[in-house]
Amino acid sequence: MTNPLIAAEQLDLNDPLAAIKNKFELPPNTLYLDGNSLGPMLKSIKQASIDVIQEQWGKGLITSWNAHDWIDLPLTVGEKIAPLIGAAPGQVICTDSVSINLFKLIGCAMKLNPERHLLMTETNNFPTDIYIAESIQAFLGNDQCQLTYAKSGELIESLNQDIAVLLLTQVDFRSGRLHDIEQITNAAHKLGIIVIWDLAHSVGALPLELDAWNVDFAVGCGYKYLNGGPGAPAFIYAAKRHHSRIQQPLAGWMGHKAPFNFEVEYAADPGIRQFLCGTPPIISMHVLNTALDVFQDITMQQVRDKAMALLALFEASVKESNLLSELHLASPTAPAERGNQLAYRHPQAYAICQALIAEGVIADFRSPDVLRFGFSPLFLSFADIVKAVQTLEQLFEEKSYKKHELKHRQKVT
Repeated sequence: MTNPLIAAEQLDLNDPLAAIKNKFELPPNTLYLDGNSLGPMLKSIKQASIDVIQEQWGKGLITSWNAHDWIDLPLTVGEKIAPLIGAAPGQVICTDSVSINLFKLIGCAMKLNPERHLLMTETNNFPTDIYIAESIQAFLGNDQCQLTYAKSGELIESLNQDIAVLLLTQVDFRSGRLHDIEQITNAAHKLGIIVIWDLAHSVGALPLELDAWNVDFAVGCGYKYLNGGPGAPAFIYAAKRHHSRIQQPLAGWMGHKAPFNFEVEYAADPGIRQFLCGTPPIISMHVLNTALDVFQDITMQQVRDKAMALLALFEASVKESNLLSELHLASPTAPAERGNQLAYRHPQAYAICQALIAEGVIADFRSPDVLRFGFSPLFLSFADIVKAVQTLEQLFEEKSYKKHELKHRQKVT
């Protein structure tokens, strides 16, 4: 019988993306299966951070807004993200957080459908998306914006001509269930519905073709699969066909067509810049800008293909293990119907997660009972997957996750 670790190492020898792992600063004796929550640091970021702090800020001071083109950094980063999501130039900008960007986009989208007042999302959408939608409903009042929900699995059947805007996340953060962006967007458009997609668990992980799929708007974050660091700024995609008709509700000076004219009356930039608000966070945006260089010589299809192979190896290893029969797959069984993650249910999922972390295998937990593993192909090897499952088996064999101290919930799970 073939040793699974030897077989995995052979897969690594034939992996066209294997060398990219060496570009990451990974702690020793650590298997990191949580890149879908926070990507690890690239080695290039250390020097880039020193440069922006010591040289650009430290020596250049305020002159760096021009000398180092800080003023256009949101556009520069946006144009690096654009190819990863299938967007032509001039439609992506790096700015603020996903939550703030959702507020902007919902405000824009509702005004594009002024005769309608329903804003639809899914009952199991990521909480911050729902919270922002609720806040807009509370701010505008039910006469102008009324939030309504579609049940999971009944989305397309729930669409109707009373809905102004549909707000969805492509990859479900708990199960990894994957929406078909093109199919749903087309179905919504036939009913005159504007669609906003949250790509937080998609960008940098899945092949995306937003222009080809006729997407209206999208948001995504920079700190997961893009590896931009904790709190990295997010981005907005807005299809160019909408630029002349939209008015985003957070009118700040950086979204003005001529911010340094300091005019009393606001006049929005006619392009994607209109989504800027306050002064951009240059240091964190510079880190993200550097991190994005890792995608220069690879395709998103290569990333997805390797991710699916990693997932298949992990899933098969768990399924074949008698020790892990208590883990119940919460992700869709069809590989094409899930993103780059696997979720398993277990009554003691939190304790299992903490026990794994104590053994150097970092996964994460999602309430109430989900043990979640993320598969970031740029820094994970096939050998890593085998070792992670072997560690999991050891925990179940020894029942070490039942230790009382592992059951105490920390603030971040």
